[in-house]
Amino acid sequence: MKLAILALLLSATAARAFPVTVQSCDRDVTFDAAPTRAISNDVNLTEMMLVLGLRDSMIGYTGISGWKTLDEEMRKGVAELPELSEKYPSREVLVGAEPDFFFAGWNYGMRVGGEVTPETLGPFGIAVYELTESCIHIGVKDKVAMQDMYNDLLNLGRIFGVEDRATALVAGYEARLAKVTAGVDRSDPLRVFVYESGEEAPFTAGKYAMPTAMIEAAGGVNIMDDVEKSWTEIAWEPVVERNPEVIVIVNYGDVTAEQKIEFMRSNPAFASIDAVVNNRFVVLEYVEATPGPRNIQAVEKLVAGFAGLGG
Repeated sequence: MKLAILALLLSATAARAFPVTVQSCDRDVTFDAAPTRAISNDVNLTEMMLVLGLRDSMIGYTGISGWKTLDEEMRKGVAELPELSEKYPSREVLVGAEPDFFFAGWNYGMRVGGEVTPETLGPFGIAVYELTESCIHIGVKDKVAMQDMYNDLLNLGRIFGVEDRATALVAGYEARLAKVTAGVDRSDPLRVFVYESGEEAPFTAGKYAMPTAMIEAAGGVNIMDDVEKSWTEIAWEPVVERNPEVIVIVNYGDVTAEQKIEFMRSNPAFASIDAVVNNRFVVLEYVEATPGPRNIQAVEKLVAGFAGLGG
């Protein structure tokens, strides 16, 4: 009897938590109840759902195997969920699955002017929450910060009625970040370049991409943090001119991290770059370099990789 009463009280408490309204880029989105048929796009967004314990509220995910290989942790997390599309999902695929929620972002499953947007999915009863980092693609945004990732977790917590769980998770991340960066000397930040892909022209992280915030937390400065974009293609000339002391390799795509490092080591055009001369490379997995639960682990890697290189 006591358990039954407790269950009713918990149910009533959850019911009182709704409706909730969260800000998603330039929109306010209201939920009258927690979604029960959610879909996430990309590996980092899917991990946000999983760390909040939301797998039972999901009917699938999209946009992972077409580009990335899941590690053991992720394979276990999504083991019972179908991948509805290997790359970006079409509107037809999403509508056909009959979800009530899609967690995606601009260039993380949605494209500006594309067939999958909050506006095109709304008429089908599919609410969309947009990844905070990606909001720069549709409007003005502050420079990227670790808070962007925390914001997404907290908003998901409110949307799914697990706000206490999200708050505790974020508090743990903040404490872990404070601990790992406690001894970081920021008086003379290391010059860092993020190399994601591309040989003719590199694809890198600008002012609004998560690596910029993680590099700063670890005591460095992204040499491209004046580029008013998120992830973007640039020319090699400014990379050489700005002479990074460390190069962060994002392990993503068909070209391995080792091959990217070898490309930079063997190309005469890069022979004078400090990072190449001194073999200073730090490798981050895609899921660490994009907003998600592994960002704190990424900062820990960066702090370890930067150690002894400052000053």
